[in-house]
Amino acid sequence: MDIEQIIDRIYSISESSKSLLLQNITEIHFPKNHLIIKADKIEKNIYFIKKGIARTFSFVGENEITFTFGKEGDTIISLKSYIENKKGYENIELLEDCQLFELKTENLQKLFLENIEIANWGRKFAEKELIKAEERLIFRQFGTATDRYIELLKNYPNLIQRIQLNYIASYLGITQVSLSRIRANIK
Repeated sequence: MDIEQIIDRIYSISESSKSLLLQNITEIHFPKNHLIIKADKIEKNIYFIKKGIARTFSFVGENEITFTFGKEGDTIISLKSYIENKKGYENIELLEDCQLFELKTENLQKLFLENIEIANWGRKFAEKELIKAEERLIFRQFGTATDRYIELLKNYPNLIQRIQLNYIASYLGITQVSLSRIRANIK
């Protein structure tokens, strides 16, 4: 996905403001399995996925709990680092070779002070990320595992073929055996 499309999906700004923002964004590449954000570290960058898949997870004891997936056009961010400049709690791993757009948070913060349109874009960006977090919380709290799987299929039909089943099971809060049963019953 093109970076201008990603910017416009968040909040439409003038071409001159968009040009200022684009001057601070670089395209980078990382291989599959790269840990782009690490827990207990202040993350200094925001990433937008041009091509590839990522997953966000944390450890609970010895277990990894996956709580989000990102695809083309999505953001890779530690909200705690972005908003409070504090250490995040999440790890974000790339599940495919990825092409990303990188924006340094420090540069974005400077742009907020210089350009009201970019400041409004940043506000809308944070609001949309907050809504996504709320939707994930509600998604995990309500409905059966089958309901959650059907919702995942509806919202991310192509993602299912690109992600390992153990990550999907973790995301749904069930075992891989339970996921296999659900998949068999849906077919």
